[in-house]
Amino acid sequence: MKYTKSNLTRGYANKILTIDLHTGAIDAKGLDSRARDYFVGGRALGLYLLYRRINPNTSPYAPENPLIFSPGPLAGVPNFPGTSKCMALSLSPHTGIPGVSNFGGHFGANMKFAGFDVIEITGKSEKDVFIVIDGFKNEVTIIEAPKIEHVFELEKFIADKFTQEGYDKKNMAFVTTGIGAASTTYGCINSHYYDPTKTTNGQKGLFRTKQAGRTGLGSVMVDKKIRSVIVMAEYPHGENPYGAADWEKAKKAGSKLSKVVREVDPVSLKMYRKGSAGLISFMNKENYRSLPVKNYQYGSDPRAEQISGKFYADNLFDHRGMDGCYPGCSLRCTKGGWVTISVGDQEGRKVWVDGPEYETACGFGSNLGIWNAEAVMEANWHCDNYGIDTITAAVIMGFLMECFQRGYLTKDDTGGLELIWGNEKAMLSFLHQISNRETECAREAGKGMRSVLDWVSRRYVKRTGRENPKKELMKFAMQVKGLPFSLYRTHRSLCMQASYAAASDIGAHHAAAWLIKADLLGAFPSFKDKANALITYPRVRLGNDNLGLCKLPWVDVFNPDSEKMKNTDIYINPASQELYAEFYNGMLGANLTWEKIYERTDRDINLQRVMNAMIFGEKTGEHDWVPDRAIGPTDDDLYDAEKDFHDAEVSKISGKPLEDVEKMHTNDKREILMNFRKEQLQKLIQTYYRERGWNANGVPKVETLKQVGLWEFLNKETQTKITEMNS
Repeated sequence: MKYTKSNLTRGYANKILTIDLHTGAIDAKGLDSRARDYFVGGRALGLYLLYRRINPNTSPYAPENPLIFSPGPLAGVPNFPGTSKCMALSLSPHTGIPGVSNFGGHFGANMKFAGFDVIEITGKSEKDVFIVIDGFKNEVTIIEAPKIEHVFELEKFIADKFTQEGYDKKNMAFVTTGIGAASTTYGCINSHYYDPTKTTNGQKGLFRTKQAGRTGLGSVMVDKKIRSVIVMAEYPHGENPYGAADWEKAKKAGSKLSKVVREVDPVSLKMYRKGSAGLISFMNKENYRSLPVKNYQYGSDPRAEQISGKFYADNLFDHRGMDGCYPGCSLRCTKGGWVTISVGDQEGRKVWVDGPEYETACGFGSNLGIWNAEAVMEANWHCDNYGIDTITAAVIMGFLMECFQRGYLTKDDTGGLELIWGNEKAMLSFLHQISNRETECAREAGKGMRSVLDWVSRRYVKRTGRENPKKELMKFAMQVKGLPFSLYRTHRSLCMQASYAAASDIGAHHAAAWLIKADLLGAFPSFKDKANALITYPRVRLGNDNLGLCKLPWVDVFNPDSEKMKNTDIYINPASQELYAEFYNGMLGANLTWEKIYERTDRDINLQRVMNAMIFGEKTGEHDWVPDRAIGPTDDDLYDAEKDFHDAEVSKISGKPLEDVEKMHTNDKREILMNFRKEQLQKLIQTYYRERGWNANGVPKVETLKQVGLWEFLNKETQTKITEMNS
């Protein structure tokens, strides 16, 4: 299909590309300005388009379930740090509810430069295909793809094919997935972009990858038989290439934030050397104990420095080149290095690994009792190569290892694989087994946490003849709404427990409200402060997803000017937020404070909650809860592992002197502690509902939806059901 491309206007291409793989129909039509102006872009606009395509009975693997890519109006502008983000959206095969995942690289920018704000793909192909969007020829084609099951082989094929056709690698950006996505419900989407600054085999340049890992959108992609979406485009040219309302204002804001990043990061978190893995040392601190160790049983370990950001920076990361996932970002936190494969048919091969990020470093490191940084990097590479989410795979494996520890699983159950803490070879072998569906245990693990929990329960009953242990297993099966936890042990952060339980509508992920660090630092001392944080922080974080912005330049680079500001939450880094507002206003021609800009995120937060409520019904609130392990010690030994801290809290709760508490039986103390923490969490969730304008079951009230202007975007079926759930 040939199409007409317009110049970018205020960051928008003002076109949506729709593709039906069943009929082969391709259409490029104007973006509805009413929906664009209300939902802005990125996650919000993608959710609205998803909402219009599905109903409460739609299956994630139904042809009508769309796969949507949506960057946002500020994505792709290299004059401001962190404009790399694009959103992938679809019904999640892993959770059954709307799935959303953001990813970096050049794909979202190339989409816009090729002429599209959104790509919406429905139907299923009968054969493996590439979708090729050529921004030079203004043409979209669907061509047959080769049967290549591994991502990095596919990457090479695509790069070679289009290079031979005359395209420059720097103008290519593409997404792929692999065999693991077809074997699991948690396939990831790899976003490939060319980095000309890295050296490989004595030559400059290699393709690098970022991932849309959460919620299994790679599994939707491979189910539709899409092996890759490839976009060829170049940066727009001219005096105001991105169509800003006030280009000088937008550029000035970018220069200011770049200066903050360049000056602050090298003397604070050193993201430019450690990447996000630098967070490990903070979470591992004795007074925080928030690093997940052995399936979140413990919160710190002296060996954590062996997988810390400093260790990677000093020993494994390659610091040559820029290490930014998009031009113009002065944070340069996209770290990676070389590692030698130790298992499988690639054994002995030296490969480039992008990562690990904090989540992956903890997931395959501390959470599995593994303290070998190279083994973690290798696991990272295999997951990317197979196309599976590192977080989900690692947390499911942590659950299975604890089942081994507690006698719920044996080697007979796993086909001879000894899934015990610290077993690096078993960890790597199990990734191969999951991705290739080699054993019954691996096949069940590929279906997700809830499925493998049921399987372990059945196997245990069959092997022992004892009572079904499912209730006990649920205490340490670390998931919410089916989505395994991202890697934070939340015992000491009530805010983060509530974030996982209720503020994140995709399940237990930190994208919506990453409150743990600020909470541990004492940012939210009162209950009211905690409830308020569950409103204000998701507005900003998810608001960035709507605009196409990376969160790290404001989350992890504290602007010194924020410290000087009065009558505000300095932990939300308000001085940098003002720079984001300048950029937004300069690009879009608005005149809004950062608070007003991000208040608009309430629109899509309510839409996503409405979509969940249409699936869960009146039981919506029952899904807003975390496992006991996320709240506190699930057995007496775990209580005693942090006895001093726990006893002090029990003394405060009960009003008893500490010496009297110390004489109590551990089980009694643990019961007091757990009951209190559960009461506090329930109270905070209900407060969150009230502040959001939702009812006691977590369903948005009609007046709330009307107040934020969302009601008129909902169809009659939705309006009727929401009204009924509020009556």
